[in-house]
Amino acid sequence: MTRLIIGAMVRAIGAYPSGWRYPGAHRDPRGDAAVLRRAAEVAERARLDYLFFGDWLATGHDLEYRDPYLVARVDPLSAVTYLAGVTERIGLIATANTSYSDPYTLARTTASLDLLSGGRAGLNLVTAAEPRAAANHGRDFHTASESRYDRAVEFEHVLRRLWDSFEDDAIVADASSGMFLDPAKLHATDFTGHHLSVSGPLNVTRPVQGHLPIVHAGTSPRSQLFAAQNADVALVAVGDLGHAVRVREELRALAFESGRDDRTLKVIAPVLPIVGETREHAQTIADELSELVQIAEDWPDGPPPAFPANRSLAQLSTLLGVDVAGLSPDRGVTPLLVAEFSELGQELVEIVAERTGRSPSGERPPTLRHLVVAASVNASMIVGTADDIATEFEAWGDAGAVDGFNVLSAIQPAQFEAFALGVVPELQRRGAFPTEYEGTTLREHLGLDRPENVHLSGAPRLEYPVDSSYAWMI
Repeated sequence: MTRLIIGAMVRAIGAYPSGWRYPGAHRDPRGDAAVLRRAAEVAERARLDYLFFGDWLATGHDLEYRDPYLVARVDPLSAVTYLAGVTERIGLIATANTSYSDPYTLARTTASLDLLSGGRAGLNLVTAAEPRAAANHGRDFHTASESRYDRAVEFEHVLRRLWDSFEDDAIVADASSGMFLDPAKLHATDFTGHHLSVSGPLNVTRPVQGHLPIVHAGTSPRSQLFAAQNADVALVAVGDLGHAVRVREELRALAFESGRDDRTLKVIAPVLPIVGETREHAQTIADELSELVQIAEDWPDGPPPAFPANRSLAQLSTLLGVDVAGLSPDRGVTPLLVAEFSELGQELVEIVAERTGRSPSGERPPTLRHLVVAASVNASMIVGTADDIATEFEAWGDAGAVDGFNVLSAIQPAQFEAFALGVVPELQRRGAFPTEYEGTTLREHLGLDRPENVHLSGAPRLEYPVDSSYAWMI
């Protein structure tokens, strides 16, 4: 039986575009503190391994329709610091962008967080360069984008050297002799690269975990290379079980080729479960969420500026191979109409049927809106009972497709609690997830050993030029 790693990707107003519109959903970011605290308490009672907080360094009107959870959200480092004070065992992972962050400041903040939380902190490093984020940080977008992975490699290297500034026993604190610090056990960083220059040492003692677990997400070749060489956890979106198996094998192979123990790379897939008391109940929730998603045709005079271009009947027409642009978005999709669809269009009909229970030949056929939503809302969804979802999780783990899942919740707090209080106990009953915490630190939750201090282990320093054999991946 595979022991799964399970964490929650926390989005306070829900991870689905229309989740905040669902009856009873949290929808006002000004009340996020109470929602985050409640989620943390529920997650810890369920023995989840961690809470994960993503980030986006800009906002705008376009996000209101595309990803409303990004419009206004608490800074992730602030969120995990807050939750460290109201939890005891669960891991807490925050996101930082290497394109715009300062490595010394981030090393100091995260080392402090790990010490204050008793070794429960993790760090998700992202490299994304976005025009508004670049402008917010006084950076040129094109320059930041072109160099983002080279800078990220330096950044990760510097973080580890800074975290290891103090040896574990560097602080002597001998009152009788008056010796507080053994100077031989304090190490300078002394790094000068193409993008960063840091002298160090860090003015925080070594983290409880030695190094915070580093997470990296992405599917591009260069992103996967960075994860395989530099991360402890690779967060990878995959389409199906077969695809997941291939991706995990490729990541493990890259890790092995880079000279590391490939078993130390944990591969985690994001997933959005819709949990119901029955499968039909779950499908009803998914159906209602789809009907609450706005598409371009909901505005007779045209959608608002920056409305997602792919959320329209005009865009759907290109996928179906049938012009449906002049029809009502709530027109039923009949078998006669489906017969004219392209292969991709027929796949969309099948996806909608699986998620919502609506069939073209049934009493409640899907609508064109359902097809638009299935095509434009990018979410790896599993819809069903706690038993259905646990079975799917278990199958992926036993097939070697993933080491675990990063769970998103469409609706807060209802769907988060349905997963934590329904699916997790079923996984525990099957032996796929522990009923109690087996360690005290996030590294222990993830099955990772505490690393040696890089200043003592003989680990190679980052030399230049950076390995160019993968330059074609940039």
